[in-house]
Amino acid sequence: MEEVIVIVGPTCSGKTKLCLLLSERLNIEIISADSRQIFKLLDIGTAKPTLADLKKIKHNFVDELNPDEDFNASIFAEKSEIIIQEIINKNKNPIVVGGSGLYVKALIDGISESTDSNEEIRISLLTLRQKFGNDYLYNELKKVDEVSASKMLPQNWKRVMRALEVYQLTGKPIWQHHEKEIKQSKFNFKQFGLLWNREVLYKNIEIRVDEMIDLGLIDEVTSVLDFGYSKSLNALNTVGYKEIIQYLEEEITLDRAIELIKRNTRRYAKRQMTWFNADKRIDWYNIKSENDLVNLADKIAKEINERKN
Repeated sequence: MEEVIVIVGPTCSGKTKLCLLLSERLNIEIISADSRQIFKLLDIGTAKPTLADLKKIKHNFVDELNPDEDFNASIFAEKSEIIIQEIINKNKNPIVVGGSGLYVKALIDGISESTDSNEEIRISLLTLRQKFGNDYLYNELKKVDEVSASKMLPQNWKRVMRALEVYQLTGKPIWQHHEKEIKQSKFNFKQFGLLWNREVLYKNIEIRVDEMIDLGLIDEVTSVLDFGYSKSLNALNTVGYKEIIQYLEEEITLDRAIELIKRNTRRYAKRQMTWFNADKRIDWYNIKSENDLVNLADKIAKEINERKN
């Protein structure tokens, strides 16, 4: 069974930098497990790799869809398996990279979709979301299925709503249904996690947000809306975009928008770590500087080369 390297960690943890280091040591191709970087036009706010990086290393699932096109964890998992095999057939090394825990889980373990749906329950939950927001649905799920809630994020509202729907429909949490359908993977996935001191990570987040503003995040959001895309799109209902939209609609000041982006990104990073910490298969590496990323790149490259020789 072929081994596939997976690199996970919260936003601003150095995943992109690690991939660049690996590209200097191995012939690699990236499978991006990021739920937003797949969308065109959303470049600055998603911290998408630079054009130079994209030319240097092929990135799958980056800049492929329009913001109003559908994409989810199930589609990602199904297509990724095909792409991984194609990369292996080219004698290259597939590297799965991302902070979207649900996408990584879908690829490695699968997601059950077999439980029947109930349109009335779904409409009811959609109404609650429209009235009270993503966090409300998430908190409702925590009340009845804390196990599943701990593996989800509020912004993954479709998955949260699905878990609530399954619970209301069957009286059992969705994870009990998943256990009956464990996926038999074609690959052996080895996960490496990037672990930072929280204060340092939060400082990195603040620096990145300031850089995004300087690079033109406001113009980017304005341009997307000028193209005619609705502000209610799921792709835009995410950190960085929703706060700038509030600013553009004069609901908040620019200073407040920047403050909220930093706060909400910190909260997102915390939820990412909660998700990843639940997976005991991840090998965590403490990262304090770029030199630690260099050492990890050396370690991963050595393991891959030894396995092939």
